[in-house]
Amino acid sequence: MDSRRVVKASAETPMQQSSFAMDIYFIVALLTLGAFTGFFAGLLGIGGGGIMVPALTMLFVQQQFPAEHIVHMALATSMTAIVPTAIASLRAHHQHQAVIWPVVIKIAPGILLGTFAGTFLASYLAAKPLAIFFSCFMALVALQMVLNRKPKPSHQLPGALGMSTVGTGIGGISALVAIGGGTLTVPFLVWCNIRLPIAIGTSAAVGLPIALAGAAGYAVNGWGISNLPNYTLGYIFWPAVLAMAAMSFITAPLGAKLAHRLPITLLKKIFALLLIGLSVHMLVTVFGN
Repeated sequence: MDSRRVVKASAETPMQQSSFAMDIYFIVALLTLGAFTGFFAGLLGIGGGGIMVPALTMLFVQQQFPAEHIVHMALATSMTAIVPTAIASLRAHHQHQAVIWPVVIKIAPGILLGTFAGTFLASYLAAKPLAIFFSCFMALVALQMVLNRKPKPSHQLPGALGMSTVGTGIGGISALVAIGGGTLTVPFLVWCNIRLPIAIGTSAAVGLPIALAGAAGYAVNGWGISNLPNYTLGYIFWPAVLAMAAMSFITAPLGAKLAHRLPITLLKKIFALLLIGLSVHMLVTVFGN
């Protein structure tokens, strides 16, 4: 009997080691993703969803999460993880006096409304249409940055009603693709003749209400959905949120510091290349599985 137990234990060891190694790989991947996301969130004024969504989609596929919920979980988890990233990023940019707070206050009501409403639409869309919309949207933003068109001198920030309307649009699209709004807010502010470093800092602050409303919306819309993994609240997968947030809170200030030192032209090129690469990657991930 004892010898059989020894043989059985010996036979189970490789599988246990393999499962343990997979868990470690998953955790390390999430920590790395959080560090990478936080740095670029601070550098470019984005929430980081453009980086997190395709990466999380790939990781969730590898973990064999339910295919019909993978993109929704990636969107929800990304949006929730943006909250601490946005806080760290906006604090760093505020210290550089790069946040126009009156703009943040005027645009916030529309942001909250548009983002929360957008989560309801995203929750009813299938994974592949969401992936296509995400990728096409990111590619268009990247093209705009590459063309580097100069805004007309007459372009100025609109009034409170105009800012709230713009915020609703930014919030709605941000919810659909789980971004902190930087890919829309930064080009909009630059179009209104705001200097890029200031636009990046202000966008980082705008990302906080987007993330809060988006996280709440995805939690509500995923509530009661069956066949979701353990440790989820709605569509939000909390182990990923906590792992990514821990690292992004550290690296976001480093990116913000660098944003005020790099040339503006180089910042735009980095921004565009990052978005193009992520758009292609997400399409390959979703349609390849």
